[in-house]
Amino acid sequence: MTAAEPIRLLLFLVGAATFVGLNAAYLVWVERKGAGRFQRRAGPTEVGYAGLLQPIADAGKLMSKQLIVPPGADRMLFRLAPVMMMPPAIMAFAILPFSEYLVGIDLNVGLIALFAFSSFNVIAVMLAGWSSRNKYGIISAARVVSQNVAYEIPMMLVIITILMLAGTLSLTGIVDQQAGAFWNWNLFALASNPLMPVTFIIFFVCMLSETNRAPFDMAEAESELVAGAYTEYAGMGFGVFFMAEYANIVIGCAIAVILFLGGWHSPVGVFPGVFWFLLKLYFMVFVVIWVRWTFPRTQFYGLLNLSWKILIPISIFTLLLSAVMIKLV
Repeated sequence: MTAAEPIRLLLFLVGAATFVGLNAAYLVWVERKGAGRFQRRAGPTEVGYAGLLQPIADAGKLMSKQLIVPPGADRMLFRLAPVMMMPPAIMAFAILPFSEYLVGIDLNVGLIALFAFSSFNVIAVMLAGWSSRNKYGIISAARVVSQNVAYEIPMMLVIITILMLAGTLSLTGIVDQQAGAFWNWNLFALASNPLMPVTFIIFFVCMLSETNRAPFDMAEAESELVAGAYTEYAGMGFGVFFMAEYANIVIGCAIAVILFLGGWHSPVGVFPGVFWFLLKLYFMVFVVIWVRWTFPRTQFYGLLNLSWKILIPISIFTLLLSAVMIKLV
């Protein structure tokens, strides 16, 4: 590592933290406006043009609130849980390659590091629910753990399928393997696996579950658990969880772009790579929002049955099919 590398990584982390903050603020605005459109209403309109200053007003309100630790809670773990949410998300952004040259650090085991960082999210939510000593929070923590265990398995099987095609754990290497026209993208690599679109759908469903997004937001089911693991949090204690949730959505969509949609590669050969990466990324984020406001929340046992009885057998079959196709070709 050269002397300039630590400085470059530090600058990239500062940029990643800024990017996370802006995403958390304005994806909330996009979601609220999108929800309004889906429900035939206007959404935020009062604060700034088209409500563009509404996220700033919301942030000011959250920062003005008192941070309260409820009686009987484990004070140290209660305060530690939100602190654990943001650093792993920011570190994950330092590994993501936004273009051939715009990447904080290109690890040869970047995919493993990315999922290692993302696992802290589950631990933090579990600690938040358990340490609050709130019955809704404890039920939410139990749901988070069981949901994560169930959906990590098909997601990892999908990842192994992609790794067999790419032959590398480097995120940049996976994207380079999809260089060229759009039919080289893993989503359309039907010669290697005719069920690759099915594999993509499995990954997308698992990503929705891992980020606790509807229709799989059973950890925060408002109609059942008030605010789930975050019920006892106020002010920026709650705000940090909210920011981390949207950061994890962006990370999940970025992984989908890298693994299946060719990363920064252009389907038409114009505009810089970072433009195409962000375009694909925010298209995926829009789909996540679209799904939330289109499908109703599922029942918890149905959520687990979907993984154990359907997604895991299909993902095992697609993995075996990919191995056979690679061996034959």
